[in-house]
Amino acid sequence: MNITEENTIAEVVTYNIKTADVFKKHGIDFCCGGGISIKKACEKHNVSYEKIEEELSLINNPASKAYNYDSWKLDFLVDHIENIHHTYVAENTPLVLQYAAKVAKVYGHHYAEVIEINKLFMAVAQELASHMKKEELILFPFIKQLVKADREGLKANVPHFGTVNNPIAMMEDEHENAGDILKEIKKLSNNYTPPEGACNTFRALYAKLEEFENDLHQHIHLENNILFPKAISLEEKNNSF
Repeated sequence: MNITEENTIAEVVTYNIKTADVFKKHGIDFCCGGGISIKKACEKHNVSYEKIEEELSLINNPASKAYNYDSWKLDFLVDHIENIHHTYVAENTPLVLQYAAKVAKVYGHHYAEVIEINKLFMAVAQELASHMKKEELILFPFIKQLVKADREGLKANVPHFGTVNNPIAMMEDEHENAGDILKEIKKLSNNYTPPEGACNTFRALYAKLEEFENDLHQHIHLENNILFPKAISLEEKNNSF
């Protein structure tokens, strides 16, 4: 679809439900009030069309490079996880919470599963917020200390948690719990398939939940399968000094 300022909000969102996030971010009603043109919506909400156009152009156009994460230095991988995946969770959780609450309130009487989805996402949002703080304040700084000590040929200080295995075991347990919650959400939503005739907010919720799960899978893969095993090995190497 070649989007112009004369297209209505509804046309754009109907063509690609992921564009709903752009309009939602700027306070533009894409659901019930989606019948006006992008130009009029921008004027009404005092947003430049150029800004909207730029953000819409980024939808479905992510960097598609296949990175060899296994070759990255651990401190660089830590920064990547924080800057990409932790930031994604922090920025998108409030949006999903808004969608889920609205859908549960409006459609919960007819689709009971959306009430449970709302509760489950609130639970996983709270857990991930706590989880990421523990990584950023405790585990990740120690991994960076190990990398620095290894580069300088020094012995790292023994952390208050004894060994890196301890916080890693906790993080892996929390990963499993978050993954289980999202599996249940996926099941309840029929693989993120909105009911026939669902409004744009309903559709946006399911599209965002699927995107959220996909990002979390990549996030957990980088930690469980690459970062954590290498951090354990690096600590063992450092302890042999």
